[in-house]
Amino acid sequence: MAVEIVDPGARGALRRARLACAGLLLALVFTAPYGVMLFTAAKPAGELRTSPPRLTPVDWHWGTFVEVLRDPGFQSWLWVSLTVALASTALVVLAAVPAAYYTARHRFRGRTAFLVLVLVTQMFSPTTLVVGLHREFFELGLINTYAALILTNAAFNLAFAIWILRAFFASIPREIEDAAAIDGCGRLRVLVRIVLPLSRPGVVTAVIFAFIAAWNEYIVALTLMTDPDKRPLTVGITSYVTAYVQHWNSLFAASIITIVPVVVLFALIERHLVGGLTAGSVK
Repeated sequence: MAVEIVDPGARGALRRARLACAGLLLALVFTAPYGVMLFTAAKPAGELRTSPPRLTPVDWHWGTFVEVLRDPGFQSWLWVSLTVALASTALVVLAAVPAAYYTARHRFRGRTAFLVLVLVTQMFSPTTLVVGLHREFFELGLINTYAALILTNAAFNLAFAIWILRAFFASIPREIEDAAAIDGCGRLRVLVRIVLPLSRPGVVTAVIFAFIAAWNEYIVALTLMTDPDKRPLTVGITSYVTAYVQHWNSLFAASIITIVPVVVLFALIERHLVGGLTAGSVK
């Protein structure tokens, strides 16, 4: 009876091919909605109501993207989104770095309770608190102000940043800081000159997640910003499709333009992002 010998190399190649095909199929499933958005954005207005509907346009019309970019309303929404996302991200980092560093390096009474409280705040959704937030900011006179959005986004993203940075700070050997202290560095100088450069992947992870969360926020912005000129992109672009006006191609073109900055940002810092997400997993 002949015994069939299977080449381990061929078996490994077959397994890799199967994994590649599965990954490609999964990628197609996730990118399919973006393809539909792109095809719809490239359709001229006359093709949006054709029957039966077509997936791809007959006449490709890329001018919709130019029209959206030249729209003063879109430019205003883009500026608001950038301002709110950058300011709230900066506020998150400024507050999370010292809090995470202190809890990672010092054991004090109430430390566990503090960390649990930080974790509990992450469990609350802005949607469940939006009525209370509106009432609070109304009493403070902050409705229709950038400060309301910046403070809210910073508050809801602070917990995640603290936990990410705390895990990364805890993975850095204490001996490095002790050596810097012997050389005359104070605690603040050790944090700025030694710890933060070594913690770059963790800081980048906290920054990108805080930025994207603020960039994509919708419910709080819809509630607090009633002035059309002060709305961020997530709320502003919905004006392209209302009960009276339906510009689906403009809506999808604006949505694709809104996605581009986040995709570019991910591509630029992907290497640091992976390192930050795996911080503390190996010692």
